[in-house]
Amino acid sequence: MPTLTCLSAADLRQAVLRFRDALRAHQEELNRLNVYPVPDGDTGTNMALTLESVSAELRTAESMDEVCHAVSRGSLMGARGNSGVITSQILRGLVEGFGGLDAVRAVDLRSGLRRASDAAYEAVMRPVEGTILTVVREAAEAVEALEGDPTLVATLERAYDASCEAVERTPQQLRALRDAGVVDAGGKGITLLLAALLEVVSGRAIPEPDLVATPASVAAHLAGDDVSSLRYEVMYLLDASDETMPSFRNAWGAIGDSIVVVGGDGLWNCHIHTNDIGGAVEAGIDAGRPHRIRITDLIEQVEEEERWVREADVLADLDEFADQPVVTTAVVAVGVGEGIRRLLTSLGVQQVVAGGQSMNPSTAQILEAVDACKADAVIVLPNNKNIVPVAKQVDALSEKQVAVIATHSVPEALAALVEYDPNATVADNEHSMHDALGRVRTGEVTQAVRDASVDGGKVRQGDWLALGRDGVVATAGSAADAVCKLLEELVDDNSEIVTVLVGCDAAANETERIREHIEYAFPHLEVEFHDGGQPLYPYLVGVE
Repeated sequence: MPTLTCLSAADLRQAVLRFRDALRAHQEELNRLNVYPVPDGDTGTNMALTLESVSAELRTAESMDEVCHAVSRGSLMGARGNSGVITSQILRGLVEGFGGLDAVRAVDLRSGLRRASDAAYEAVMRPVEGTILTVVREAAEAVEALEGDPTLVATLERAYDASCEAVERTPQQLRALRDAGVVDAGGKGITLLLAALLEVVSGRAIPEPDLVATPASVAAHLAGDDVSSLRYEVMYLLDASDETMPSFRNAWGAIGDSIVVVGGDGLWNCHIHTNDIGGAVEAGIDAGRPHRIRITDLIEQVEEEERWVREADVLADLDEFADQPVVTTAVVAVGVGEGIRRLLTSLGVQQVVAGGQSMNPSTAQILEAVDACKADAVIVLPNNKNIVPVAKQVDALSEKQVAVIATHSVPEALAALVEYDPNATVADNEHSMHDALGRVRTGEVTQAVRDASVDGGKVRQGDWLALGRDGVVATAGSAADAVCKLLEELVDDNSEIVTVLVGCDAAANETERIREHIEYAFPHLEVEFHDGGQPLYPYLVGVE
């Protein structure tokens, strides 16, 4: 193909679509670069889903103005997780000055990369080097250092090469990456944007993915040896129009097998075997409203859960929010698991957005929930540190007053909600709910998905990890032992109440062991166990 000297609107649109394709192809690789060896590394998924939103906006875009508007709006509304928010800022900064042009030339691209870098840094309160920020900045600086009047292809080649070199240096800049033996996932993901632009301009192929530490079950599936080795079964009822179902089925077809989608007239019963829990649920969110979500580890419970699917009745879900009263301040919370949803709504939450570990909702989904609340002011509880930056974008997009209380877990949200007053102002609620967060200490337990060096210690695949707000607290041979070690860190002389949310993968005998340990080791504490139903993390713990 001939080398382009400038990018037309169609060329820019194609480059963004190829960036989306590249992120999808590299999604597992980027996810596996997670610093902590936990099963919810989702940088690749968040970046890919952010670009899916951009791609949807691009469907009808033809002129340069339309393409740039689609990129800006799609990335803003579809941003998921911290990596998705920063990616959206990079894209918006890049195209900000392209709208009035007939074509994008080398000098325009140079300016665009500088805007992209500045926008990314401005989006982060405390920028950290050795991340995606460093990679986009060094690409911009490399282009600015070119002498003379470089061509478009020369400009892109320098930017791409500099970005790849920056990625390789990230472990030298960030100790967490060095200890984990990985490069920055977001930085590596953004190199694919430059690779996509370079492919459109010169025909230079986007690099093929190099799957890092692929789980055995995924490897077997890719090799076609055992398609039943996909580990998780995801099931839910889906409220969606019939027109959305072909794209929904295509999305599921890309991430799993044993797919059953039955129903009609707006209500569907959906079942899939997959290793991408987040993708399976996100596809439903994109199509409509999934509910009665149930996620099961097939290795332990496949026979029982397949019987559940065969016997399940497809029942219409009542609109549980239809009769809610108008209040002064409403609350939107993020969570997954039927038990967690019940707990949140029992404490006054008007809208629960499906999401959490491994499945970060988009800006648009949180905005939709905010707009559905019967109040002029809304507080958002993200319940995951990766969702906080997404939630903070909603206030500028909604006509309502939106405040975000930066909860990192559901137990934190439960503590804050005890102080929630629907008839008080948003300012008064913010003050009292923030105070409540200062009185709770939280942690969670999950299983390591790979070997790693974390916080100076060694973690082996299969170890149970006790995680506090700042990282790994302890490792153990069982989930129950991990909870016991976590409690040693969380409980102090002033503690009064322990709340344990039990996940869908938790074993009954281990839950009983935890109960007995608390009664023996901390007889002065009041203990509450709740069925949370959350996946991947069998125990979430809060101590007040």
